[in-house]
Amino acid sequence: MHLETLLAELCAVPAPSGAESELADLLQDRWGPRCAEVRRDSIGNVIARVGGSGPRVLLQAHMDQVGYVVRHITEDGFLLLDTAQGDRRTGPERRHPVGQPVRVLARDGSWLDGLLAASSGHVLTAKQRDQHELSFNDFWVELGVSSRDALLDAGVHVGSPAIFSAPTRRVGELLIGPAMDNRVGLALMDALIDTPELACELWLIATTQEENGLHGARALAREQRFEAAIALDVGLAGDIPAVEEREYGTKLGAGPIVVHRDTGYIYDRTLSQYLITLARANGLPVQDGLFAGYGSDGLALAESGSPTSLVTVATRYTHTAFETIHPADLESTAALLRLLVTNPLPARRT
Repeated sequence: MHLETLLAELCAVPAPSGAESELADLLQDRWGPRCAEVRRDSIGNVIARVGGSGPRVLLQAHMDQVGYVVRHITEDGFLLLDTAQGDRRTGPERRHPVGQPVRVLARDGSWLDGLLAASSGHVLTAKQRDQHELSFNDFWVELGVSSRDALLDAGVHVGSPAIFSAPTRRVGELLIGPAMDNRVGLALMDALIDTPELACELWLIATTQEENGLHGARALAREQRFEAAIALDVGLAGDIPAVEEREYGTKLGAGPIVVHRDTGYIYDRTLSQYLITLARANGLPVQDGLFAGYGSDGLALAESGSPTSLVTVATRYTHTAFETIHPADLESTAALLRLLVTNPLPARRT
């Protein structure tokens, strides 16, 4: 399957933090016939041993996507929200949520379609017009239902996850959708399953609850060790008008980003430099990255004792309903990962 088609298919499956089972089912069904072993652990991680022999090499990406949880259902059928990541008291990201389509998960596993709404136009007060900050009381989910009882009957409850639900779509050369983070990593792992002549024992692991604390990866790290671990995720791109190049020089269409440091960890230098060398020796575009205000499951993998590198696909507008990538970066990142798993790992001093 073409990588872009596969990515769109994965993005269409909802997977809020803590409710990733629908996407995990899809991955298990796709990977089972093509891997030597596939299982799911007790926290919901999907663990696949692809095959091959030699040093154990892990490619890892998280399944969950950013979103909200219902904190209150009003008498007249509106849903007030809390963040699914972090602390509500720090407030929501104020620039992007209102007007976006969302889906809300009911008790029986079904999804209700809705919209993030806020007061607007003629009904705004003068005070509201002058308000610059958005709080979690200033917007809500509109489900087109007129009472709390009707929503309770439909299975909506305090704690129901809510996620952005805009479709994945092409805009010019770019691909846009609400779940690039981190379906790009899952698509890249899927694309490597059928790689011939592996130079390693290749493992793929799709983890739960990265967005609210790396919980799936932390559970995994207690049980597994690898000679090399590659965390795959979306990367930060600075090629938009409001960002200075000296802050983020990485950009779309310039190849995978090998991240040397993020907020939580300085990644394994030997492995990271080897990835850069592989790319350049084979004519692949590649970027050096240094990210602030960013973390990944790679921190948990590294803390377990596995040499870890972070490889990302440049993404504009992260943690929004319109995360944006260049499809060429998918292809070049997949090519780099194929080189990694079909060549010997770099030597290490012992």
